[in-house]
Amino acid sequence: MSEPVQRPRFHLLSFIIRVISTLAILGFAIWGAMALFYQAPGPAPVRILIAAVWAFVSLFALYAYLRWHPRLASLLYPLLIAALLFWWNAIPASNSRDWADEVAHIVAGVVNSPEVTLANVRNFDWRTSTDYTARWENRTYNLDKLASVDLLLSYWSSPAIAHTLVSFGFEDGQFVTFSVEIRKERTESFSEIGGFFKEFEMSIIAADERDIVRVRTNVRKEDVYLYRLNIPKPAMRSLFLSYVDIANGLNETPQYYNTITANCTTIVFAMINHIASGALPLDYRLILSGYLPSYIIGVNGFTPGFTLEQLQRGGAISTRAQAADNAPDFSRRVREGVPGIAPLPQP
Repeated sequence: MSEPVQRPRFHLLSFIIRVISTLAILGFAIWGAMALFYQAPGPAPVRILIAAVWAFVSLFALYAYLRWHPRLASLLYPLLIAALLFWWNAIPASNSRDWADEVAHIVAGVVNSPEVTLANVRNFDWRTSTDYTARWENRTYNLDKLASVDLLLSYWSSPAIAHTLVSFGFEDGQFVTFSVEIRKERTESFSEIGGFFKEFEMSIIAADERDIVRVRTNVRKEDVYLYRLNIPKPAMRSLFLSYVDIANGLNETPQYYNTITANCTTIVFAMINHIASGALPLDYRLILSGYLPSYIIGVNGFTPGFTLEQLQRGGAISTRAQAADNAPDFSRRVREGVPGIAPLPQP
């Protein structure tokens, strides 16, 4: 009689399950600690302590799973995760906080076709980042006179990351720029990591270009590029109304900003993709928004007949914006030499 074949100590399936479970515990240890640090109640020392306790419990659960009592760990730790996720999902967004002045209001729109009246259009006069005259205005736009849509990208550090703005131009020379931004409180500052952990609500700002563009080019000294989008007029109108619809929704039901899933670029993509009936492909450049122009030119979204290099060179508007400063014809002057834009008339 032959000897029985010895079975391997660990089956492949068992090994895979252990690896996945280990990675899951480590992942929830890190995510849970960060979530508790940003959202647990109390001052920073208390939040740090709570986050540290969660990390310790998670690491103890990992030790128990691997070395001591795997069945107990498999039963108890998922219950802790469920409780953490229940708490996380129950944290409500709010429109009632002590907001920073520049995001004190979310634009709201009333549509009386073809006219749209926007409440709380921002028109600040910026002298420095902390010295400004705050103005919020009501403005009315005739969508039958909508003439152009421009994409603006503002770079402040890495070439991979840029803030995205969309500016609508009208036949009478008016421009209004929409920007999806974090709605920070008066004592807060932007944090990419905090943007993953419900640190900020989301806002949609509609603003005069002498405010929202000039503060970036002249005050913050960011590098701003302007591109003329190749969009038919019905899609321009639909895109404008999409911003109004989302802004009105945020006024009714606040939402959190998310660095990946709900930010200035991904929401622009979602709206344009809706207009294009799903024709636009998903791409890493929708997250690394600094590379967005190479994506858009690939789907024929810019004025045809120009290379990407020509569009970028002609679309670099920071120097022109600094020269124009607070001039009444700021919008016309920053567009001088931008590919695909005919010279605009004097206001």
